[in-house]
Amino acid sequence: MTDKGLTKKDEVLVELLMRTGLSKNMAKTLVYLRKKEETTSVEIESATGLRQPEVSIAMQDLRRRKWVTKRDIKKEGKGRPVHSNKLAIPFDKIVEILESEERKRIEGIEANIKQLKELAK
Repeated sequence: MTDKGLTKKDEVLVELLMRTGLSKNMAKTLVYLRKKEETTSVEIESATGLRQPEVSIAMQDLRRRKWVTKRDIKKEGKGRPVHSNKLAIPFDKIVEILESEERKRIEGIEANIKQLKELAK
């Protein structure tokens, strides 16, 4: 079963992003943002099936990585402010960053195995 706003292809993307070490919530949020020019947290929650705190934490992590930007939307009356979110860099650039991180991890694993073999002699 897929969530309302995510297609089968999106679910595969989420799974692949999680394999690079991203949390499920970050991956779902990122995949949804990829499809939208700009969106609110409420829309992300509705489309991905994530709860408000999960989206909030994922957005903080994505902003920390400088992958997402947030802007305040003026609204009438009282209540909590509404924020609009969008990708700060193209999705393919994010994939390149993840690829670079994964390659560094592979190099570290290979170096570790090499050292293990040397010390095991």
